[in-house]
Amino acid sequence: MTHEKLAPAPWRATLGHRVGQGLVRSLYAAQASGAQRVPSTGPVILAANHTGYLDGAVVLAMAPRPAHFLVLASTFELGVGPLLHLTGQIPLEQGRGDRAALTSALGVLERGGVVGIFPEGGRGRGDLEKAGKGVAWLALQGHAPVVPVACLGTRATGQLADSWPRLRSRLVVDFGEPVAVSRERDPRSAGAGIPGRVRLERAAEEIRSSLASHVREASERHGIELPRDVPPDLWD
Repeated sequence: MTHEKLAPAPWRATLGHRVGQGLVRSLYAAQASGAQRVPSTGPVILAANHTGYLDGAVVLAMAPRPAHFLVLASTFELGVGPLLHLTGQIPLEQGRGDRAALTSALGVLERGGVVGIFPEGGRGRGDLEKAGKGVAWLALQGHAPVVPVACLGTRATGQLADSWPRLRSRLVVDFGEPVAVSRERDPRSAGAGIPGRVRLERAAEEIRSSLASHVREASERHGIELPRDVPPDLWD
């Protein structure tokens, strides 16, 4: 079964990439590191940490290829909604195992495109202490490598979740080595595959661990600290 017809048109991501680059580079001292690690062709998943409101726009702009990001559906109800639709971003209903959104993203991967996702599910410290399984499901179903992405500088400790970085401040998007998850087979069983749930959990933890390590190392290498708090307006 093909899911490509359910995916946003590729030209929308190309438009978003161009618009994003123009805005981000004009407003901030933004730089990309390790962009050459992103495969130049074929399906790719960009999995990024999430601390600030502009993370999606910044990663989209600094990525070497146009991408369709999974974005909270509630964001489409705001003033930026029309722009998100126009640029081919994919609305995601958080916490509901949104199969429609994942199917649309899978269609992007099936045609050899790039999908962006924030495995943490929302803005926080960005240290990947916890992460969802959606990225692993997409990687397994779409046969796509996962590139860990560290997005740094978009929120400082104490700032609100919807705050913007100071104009011309330094932002860094650091792309790590791709992680390839595979459909493993259990060596203890003759030809038997590992149960799907176990395979998914293993892949999700492998991706989470790789992303957490990459974010930590990138933060130290670039000298940009992660926020030391959850945004005040997200406290329980």
